[in-house]
Amino acid sequence: MNIEVRNLTLEDYNDLTLSTIEAYENKLGTWSKEEITELLSIFPEGQFCIAVNNKVVASALSIIVNSKKTNLHSNFDTITSDGKFLKHDPHGDILYGIEVFVHPSHRKLRLGRRLYDARKQLCEEMNLKSIVAGGRIPNYYHYSKEMSPREYIEKVKRKEIFDSTLAFQLSNDFNVKKILKNYLKDDKESMEYATLLEWNNIYYEPDLYSNSPTKRNIRLGLVQWQMRLFNGLQDFYDQVEFFVQTVSEYGSDFIVFPEFFNAPLMSPFNHLKEIEAMQQLALMTDEIVKKIQEFAITYNVNIIAGSMPHFVDEKLYNTSFLCHRSGKLDSFSKIHITPNEFKYYAMQGGDEIKVFDTDCGKVGLLICYDVEFPEVSRILADQGMQILFVPFMTDTQNGYTRVRSCAQARAIENECYVAIAGSVGNLPRVNNMDIQYSQSAVFTPSDFSFPNNGVKSEATTNTEMVLISDVDLYLLKELHEYGTVKTMKDRRRDLYNVNKIK
Repeated sequence: MNIEVRNLTLEDYNDLTLSTIEAYENKLGTWSKEEITELLSIFPEGQFCIAVNNKVVASALSIIVNSKKTNLHSNFDTITSDGKFLKHDPHGDILYGIEVFVHPSHRKLRLGRRLYDARKQLCEEMNLKSIVAGGRIPNYYHYSKEMSPREYIEKVKRKEIFDSTLAFQLSNDFNVKKILKNYLKDDKESMEYATLLEWNNIYYEPDLYSNSPTKRNIRLGLVQWQMRLFNGLQDFYDQVEFFVQTVSEYGSDFIVFPEFFNAPLMSPFNHLKEIEAMQQLALMTDEIVKKIQEFAITYNVNIIAGSMPHFVDEKLYNTSFLCHRSGKLDSFSKIHITPNEFKYYAMQGGDEIKVFDTDCGKVGLLICYDVEFPEVSRILADQGMQILFVPFMTDTQNGYTRVRSCAQARAIENECYVAIAGSVGNLPRVNNMDIQYSQSAVFTPSDFSFPNNGVKSEATTNTEMVLISDVDLYLLKELHEYGTVKTMKDRRRDLYNVNKIK
């Protein structure tokens, strides 16, 4: 499955119309091709859609209005000028949402939240004061003889009554400002009532205009994973989903699991030799990756799925999987195999060094021991890496110190952020995976714009927890150009160089 959030185009019109009919059960009509053409002409960046496998299944349409010239209490036909959109003002201060829908067959994917996130980001980038919309209350007709719209809305807020549309708006930080009468003609389910909803842009600057297309702050969620025995694969999935959902609810862009975080699943094979047990675990990898891909899409977060044993051409690799929230899948196989991995599991080293493009910039992946080799991360930095993720597994404090110290050095010398995530606890019934030592952390370069010690945040040592941390990509650009020292620019390329051989 491939999920893409993008701007709507006129070529999407047929898909848009069919999905609209399904979403409203053909009760509220559809947009004409002339109306969509006009919207795309006057405000193309405000028209979003979500394509699943190249078919549009969700959309959010909007215009910009001037709050001093437009009565926001007006009904839908007045706001939209009966489909002529005469109130659209490129120099206005309010992003007014005139449509949002998701095809019924795709609602479990939480696509509506993605559309709202895109709207919020646009609002911030264009420095608009708020997002305003008239929201239907489609379940009200069941209660219209018993209570007023105000009473109905209060009960929905208290979760005594469920209204899918209003509940969704409230969960996305919209506030009900007013009840609108006669808002949408022929909306019998809402009895033609609507809520005037508003989301405030806390970054709004009245005297500033901006249309920057770049996302600045990226939120990372690192899982310091407790090694525990599981009753089966579903038990493991439940634990993974718990952390994914938790980190997603904090608005994280990435979640990182540790190296070999699925090692407890080797417990049923503990009677076998270590290499045979690891091979049995590798047979589960494709199924596990597929499930984690589903989590990435459902919870709208990019997942670094730690690392897992993986067969390629009958050779066993230690592989990390980057499950994009768009549905895309990337992978990286550990390059530098430890003596332990070779001795017990006959692991092979990968041979690809590459940066991955994500919706939050360019990221690199290294696994544990890899970070102790500075040449690899330098090559990634030359490819534009902004964040380096390092899932790791260490059993002793001195092993951890090697990973931590080298990771922090990589952040300084490559002018990037480095996030390391490891496991804690004991695993008594899995040979060669007995004990764990970890303190997950996010490291930064060392300059005035960053923490004095180069540590953005760190977890409590040897305790299961989630570490949430924001990193600012703009600070990396400023450091690169104006830093006290410029480690990337000041290299003596006339004396030395670091190159990828293949």
